[in-house]
Amino acid sequence: MLLLCFLQLFLASLAFVYFSKAFGGAYMKSSITQIERRFDIPSSLIGVIDGSFEMGNLLVIAFVSYFGAKLHRPRLIGIGCLIMAAGSFLIALPHFFQGPFKYETSLSHSNTDNSSESILPCLSNHSLTDVDDTPDLEAKTACEKAAGSSMWIYVFLGNMLRGIGETPIMPLGISYLDDFSREENTPFYLACIHTVGILGPMFGFMLGSFLAKIYVDIGSVDLDTVTITYKDSRWVGAWWLGFIVTGTVILLSSIPFWFLPKSLPKQGQEQSKSKSTELSTVAEQENFLPEENQEHEDKEKPVTFKELAKDFIPSLKRLFKNGIYSLMVLTYLVVVNGFIGMITFKPKYLEQVYGQSASKAIFLIGILNLPAVALGIITGGFVLKRFKLGVIGAARVSFGASVASFCLLAAQIFINCDNADVAGLTVSYQGIAEVSHNPQTLLSQCNMGCSCSMKHWDPVCAYNGMTYASPCLAGCQTTTGTGKQTVFHNCSCVGEMMTSAVNMSAVLGQCPRKSDCDRIFKISMALSVVGSFISACGGTPGYIVLLRSIEQDLKSLALGMQTLIVRTLGGIPPPIYFGALIDRTCLKWGTKQCGGRGACRLYDANAFRITFMGLVSGFYFLANMLWGFLYLKIVRKQKKLALMNQAKQNGLEGNGVASGHANINIAKNKEDTDKESTI
Repeated sequence: MLLLCFLQLFLASLAFVYFSKAFGGAYMKSSITQIERRFDIPSSLIGVIDGSFEMGNLLVIAFVSYFGAKLHRPRLIGIGCLIMAAGSFLIALPHFFQGPFKYETSLSHSNTDNSSESILPCLSNHSLTDVDDTPDLEAKTACEKAAGSSMWIYVFLGNMLRGIGETPIMPLGISYLDDFSREENTPFYLACIHTVGILGPMFGFMLGSFLAKIYVDIGSVDLDTVTITYKDSRWVGAWWLGFIVTGTVILLSSIPFWFLPKSLPKQGQEQSKSKSTELSTVAEQENFLPEENQEHEDKEKPVTFKELAKDFIPSLKRLFKNGIYSLMVLTYLVVVNGFIGMITFKPKYLEQVYGQSASKAIFLIGILNLPAVALGIITGGFVLKRFKLGVIGAARVSFGASVASFCLLAAQIFINCDNADVAGLTVSYQGIAEVSHNPQTLLSQCNMGCSCSMKHWDPVCAYNGMTYASPCLAGCQTTTGTGKQTVFHNCSCVGEMMTSAVNMSAVLGQCPRKSDCDRIFKISMALSVVGSFISACGGTPGYIVLLRSIEQDLKSLALGMQTLIVRTLGGIPPPIYFGALIDRTCLKWGTKQCGGRGACRLYDANAFRITFMGLVSGFYFLANMLWGFLYLKIVRKQKKLALMNQAKQNGLEGNGVASGHANINIAKNKEDTDKESTI
C-alpha cells in the first residue's frame, strides 16, 4: 500500500514537473518577439538563442539517459529542475544590467507643451541623418557598451541551462513510470501526464500575452512619455518578469522528487512482497549512488561506471538494428523540424500576415490551440484504452491523424490578407500596389525637400488609410499635442492620393488592416485549432508504438537517444534556418540605438506566408510519407510474429500428440511384461 502511494506521488509529481517545464518553455517561445526587439537582433540570431535549449540537451542527454537509468532517477529529475530554475533566472538578469529601453522615434520626449506647435517634422531630421549615418568608432563602441547590446549572451546561456536541466525528465520519468506500472495502465498514465503538461503552455502563452502589454521598463519610466503602444512593432513588453515567475514554479516542482525511492515493485505485484521487504527496499533507495559496501549480502552488487560504459556501444548497436525504432526516430525528426519552426515564429506570423498585435497572437495560441492539443492527447489515450488497441491499431490511429492534420495545415497556405499599405514599401505614394526592397522608393516628389532619413521607422497613419514610414517621409509640416496624442498636420504626401479639401493630417502608429482581414483571420485560426486537435490525437498512440517497439532493458536508452537525435537535428537548426528565410522577406529594418541594422519592422506578408507555411507543410508531407512506410513495416512484422507463434503452437501440439502415443506404447509394453512375469 505504501509503494502504491509512492507510485501515485511520482505520477502527480511528474505531471507537475511536465507542467512547469512546459510553462517555462512556452513562455520562452512567447517572448521571442520581445527579446528580438529588446536586443535589436534579426530572426536568424533569435533562432540561435532559441536553439540553445536543445544545445544544452545535446551536452548531457545520452549519458543521463543511459547512466541515469542505473542511478536514482527521481533525484536526478529533482537536480534537473534546480538547473532549469537557475537558467530561467539567468535569462532575466540582463534587464537589471541594461539601461532604459530607447526605441527609435523622430519625436522629442522633452516637448510637453500641449498648447503650442512643435518643430517642423519635415525639417527636423536633416542634422540627425548625417550624425547617425557616420558614427565615430570610439563613440559607437561606448554606446554599444552602455546600451548592453551584447547582453543577449546571458539569454543564450540561460536557455542552454534550461536545456541541460530538462534532460532527465522525459527519459527517466517515463521509463520509471512504465517500469513500475501495469502495462495496460501506461497509455492512460501517459495521457494524464501530457494533458496536465499541456496546461503549462496555455499558462505560459497567457502570461506572455499579459506581459507583452506591459512596458519593459515598468516602474522605472514615466509611461506618459512613451509614444508607442503595444500594437507597435517597436514595443517591448516586460519579458524579464515572466522568467522570474517560471523559474520560481520550476523550483517548487523539484521538491517531491527528493522523497521518492529509487525503484518500486511492478504494480499489481505488491501483495507478493512482505511488509518487511517493502520497508527495507524503501530504506535502501535513500542513497543517490550505489554503495560499494552493502549491509545486506543478498542484494546485488553495485554496477560501476566502467562496467556501464563497456556495455554502451553494444547496446547502441542492438537498438539501431531495430528497423521500426530507427524509422520512428526519423519520422519524429521530420515532424519536430516543422513543429519547432512553426511554434517559434507563429506569433510573428499572425502579427505580420493578419495584422494582429503580438499580445493578441500569443493569447489566441494559448487559449485556442493549446486546449485543442490537450483534448486531442487525452482523446488519443482514451481511444487506446477503450478499444484496447495493439501496436497496429495505435499506428493506424497515429497515421490517420497525421494525414488529416496535414490537409488542414496545407489549406492555410491559401488563406491570407493583403499586405499593409505602407507608402514606398508595399504600395507607391500614389496607391499602386508594388512591393519594394529598395529603400530609395521611400522617397517621392512630395518629401524630396525634407531631407528625411530612410533608416528610421516611426510610422504614422494618414486619414487616407495609408501608413508612412515616418512623419518626415509623409511630408508633414507641423505637429500638435505630445506623447501618444501627437497629431501631424499639412502632410504633403497625403495629398498625392486625395484632393486638397480632404484632411491631410496623420496620427502615430500603423493603420489597421482592411475590414475583411479579421474574417479571414478567424477562418485560418479555426483550421489551425481543428488541425491541432486531430494531430494531437495521434500523439499518445505514436508514443505507444515507440515504447512497444524496443526491448525492456533498452527502454531508457532508446527514449534518450530519440530525444538526443530529435532535439539535436530537429530542435537546434529549425529556428535558425526558419529565421534566416523569414529575414529574407523583410521590407524595412529598424536602426539600432548606436547605428547599424536592428530588428525587422515590416515584412512582405505574402512572401512571409508562402515561405513560412510552405516550409512547415513540406515537412509534414514528408512525415506522412515516412508514416506510411512505418505502418506497412509494423503490419508486416506483426504478421510475421503471428505466423511464428502459430507455427510454434502447432509444433507444441504435435509434440504433445507424439508424446501421448509414446506413453501409451510404454504402458502397453509394461502391461505385457507384467502378464508374462505373472505367467
